[in-house]
Amino acid sequence: MMTAAPDPPVAAAETVSPDHAQIIRLLDDAPMRLPHVLAWALASGGTLITGLAVFMLGISMPLLVRDLALSPVQTGLVAAALFAGGVPGGALGGWLADRIGRKPVFLLDMGLLALAAMVSALTWDAWLLIAAQCVVGIGAGMDFPASGSYVAECMPHRKRSRMLVATIACQALGLLLAALLAMALLHLAPSIEAWRWFLGMQALVAVLFLLARINMAESPRWLMGQGRNREAVHMLARFVPVDRQQLEAMASRLGDAVHFVARVPHTKKSLGYAELFHPAYLRSTLLCTLPWFLMDIATYGVGLFTALLLTDLHFEGPHLPLVQQVAALARGTGLIDLFWLLGFVLGLWAVARFGRIRMQVTGFAGMVAGMLVLWASTLLAGGAGQHIALVFAGFVVFNLFMNMGPNSTTFILPTELYPTQLRATGSGFAAAISKIGATAGVLTLPLIESAWGVPTVLALMAGVSLLGLLSTWAFGIYGHGLTLEQHQTRILPLHRHAATTSDFS
Repeated sequence: MMTAAPDPPVAAAETVSPDHAQIIRLLDDAPMRLPHVLAWALASGGTLITGLAVFMLGISMPLLVRDLALSPVQTGLVAAALFAGGVPGGALGGWLADRIGRKPVFLLDMGLLALAAMVSALTWDAWLLIAAQCVVGIGAGMDFPASGSYVAECMPHRKRSRMLVATIACQALGLLLAALLAMALLHLAPSIEAWRWFLGMQALVAVLFLLARINMAESPRWLMGQGRNREAVHMLARFVPVDRQQLEAMASRLGDAVHFVARVPHTKKSLGYAELFHPAYLRSTLLCTLPWFLMDIATYGVGLFTALLLTDLHFEGPHLPLVQQVAALARGTGLIDLFWLLGFVLGLWAVARFGRIRMQVTGFAGMVAGMLVLWASTLLAGGAGQHIALVFAGFVVFNLFMNMGPNSTTFILPTELYPTQLRATGSGFAAAISKIGATAGVLTLPLIESAWGVPTVLALMAGVSLLGLLSTWAFGIYGHGLTLEQHQTRILPLHRHAATTSDFS
C-alpha cells in the first residue's frame, strides 16, 4: 500500500480584485443559455473529428492495404501516425492555448486538419499518406487541451462536469457519424477506392468547424489571466445577460491587472512545463498522465483494430468480396460503437453524481472485465467465431465502462487540477503522454496478434486496464464540487477515507 503523501502546499493567498471575483461569480453562477450550448458545440469539434478520423482510418485499412499495396511496416505506420501526431500536437496545442489564447488554437488546428485530411484523401503514395495522417493527429492533438480548457472555463459551475463529459462524448458521435457515412459511401460507390471518400469526409467536417469558429468568443477567464480585462467583460457579456455599463466600470477599475489564483507564487514569467513537476502539482500531473496513458493503450489499440479483430473472429463473413466485407465491418463496428455513446450518456450522470476518482476506478474495473470476457470467448470450444454474443458482450462491457469512467474523467481532471495560466499546458501534456500510449498500442498490438494471437492481445489489454485502476487509486485527489479557483486555494484530500461525501471527486 502506498504511503500517503503530504498535502500539496497551497500558495499564500494572492490578492484577488473584488471585480475579478465578481466576474468569476457571474461566469460560474450563470444560467445555462443558448450561447453556452453553441460555444460548447464549437469547442467540441476536435473531439468529434478525432472519433470520425479513428473510425474512418480503421475501416479504411483493409482497402488501403489492397489499393496502395502497403507493406506490413507501412500498414503499422499508417495506423500509428494518427496517434503519433497527437504527441507533439497535444504538447504544442496546450502551450499555445495558454499563451496566445484558446480561440487562435481552435482556428489553427482546424486548418491543419482540413489540409492534411485532403492530402490523405488524394495521395497515391504510402509515405505521403503516413505523413499526412501524422499532421491530422497533430491538429486533433492540439484541439484536446484547448477544448477542455475552454469548456471548463466558460460553462456554469453546476454544469461544468456534464459539459466536459459531453465534450469528450463527441468522440462517440464522431464514431457513429463515421459509421453512417462509411455505409452510405460504400452503398453509393462500392469501390476499393472508397477509402478516399472516407478520409475526405474529415476535411469537409474540419472546414465546416473552421468557418463556424471564426466568430466564437474567447474564454473570459483566459483573458483575465492575461490582464486583458476589457476584452474579458465583452466576452462575458456574450454568455451572461449583465448591465453593460456595470461591466465597463469593472473593466476600467481593473485596467491591466492580472487575475492569478494558483498553488505557486505569481511571477512575471509565464507558467510552463516546469510547474507541472513543482511539488504543488506533481501528484496532479501523475494522476492526469499515468492513467490516461494506460487507458489509451487499450482504448485506441482496441478501438482502431476493432474491425481487424472482428475480421480475425470471422464476424464479417470471410468469403465475401473485400468491399462487402468492409461494409459488414462498418455495420458491426458501428453497432459496437453505439455503446461508446451509451457509456458517455451514463457518464453524464455518474461522473457528476459519484465523482471523478470513483468513476475512474469503476470504469477501469469494467474495462478489465470486458477484456476478460473477450479473452474467455477465444478459449471456448469452436473459438470466438462460434460465440458472437459473448464477443459483443465483451466489447459492450469494455466500451460502456471505459466511457462512463476513465475516457470521461481523464479528460476532465487536468482542466480542474491546474490554474488558468497552466490549464491548457497541463491538459496538453497529459494528452501528449496519453497519445504515446495510443501509438504504442496501435504499433504493437498487430505485432503481438501476429506472433501470439488475439487471446494474448486481449489478456494484455486486461492487464493494462488493471494498471490504470491501480495508478488512479495510488494518486487520487478528491475535490468534487469545487470551483476551478477553489481547487487552487483549498487543501484537497488524497484518499477517499479522508474526504467527506461532498468532497468526492
